[in-house]
Amino acid sequence: MAVEKIFWIDPYQTELIATVTSVNGSVVTLDKTIFYAFAGGQESDKGVIHGFKVLKAEKDGKEIRYTVDESHDLKAGDEVIVEIDWSRRDRLMRLHFAAEIILELVCQYFNRPEKLGAHIAEDKARLDFAWEGSISRTFPLLEQKASELINADLPVKSEFSDKDDEQRYWEIEGFGKVSCGGTHIRRTGEIGSITLKRNNIGKGKERIEIYLSP
Repeated sequence: MAVEKIFWIDPYQTELIATVTSVNGSVVTLDKTIFYAFAGGQESDKGVIHGFKVLKAEKDGKEIRYTVDESHDLKAGDEVIVEIDWSRRDRLMRLHFAAEIILELVCQYFNRPEKLGAHIAEDKARLDFAWEGSISRTFPLLEQKASELINADLPVKSEFSDKDDEQRYWEIEGFGKVSCGGTHIRRTGEIGSITLKRNNIGKGKERIEIYLSP
């Protein structure tokens, strides 16, 4: 039975009581979790399981395996407290959704260019595209449209499209509906102001870097 992913139900929950379902050396699994594992370009949360630092969180099908400090004494059946670093989760969610908005705007206004990659870290998000010329020419429009969405403080719906296969999506009514299994903010206004920076990463390849303004 796959771990119950509470981070989808309530991405604002920072502490949870769970039960250890397996232990293999320093790798443990839980019956439920608030601790997001790297997927779709979004980095893993940081935090602890029963006071033991989580060194790595990895998806394995529908399971999530947590590598904890090898000094742990956990065993299957133990009830544990799971805690995440909220400051990091908050920044990851805001940057993640800022990137989702910028990506959707690029697709809507610039003929859906090929996306080559994406990465969401705590300090910035990035989107890579197959693109000729300087992608910075799109920034005035992207920044204007993104600001309009953010300032409107619109609700963000995040639900399953297929619960059995754990397929999820986000939706802003009147703007877009996109498949995504990350953690999402409730309203666009939570993002705050953003800035965009161009980075040329090779011939015919352009990167948009996204930063949260102080």
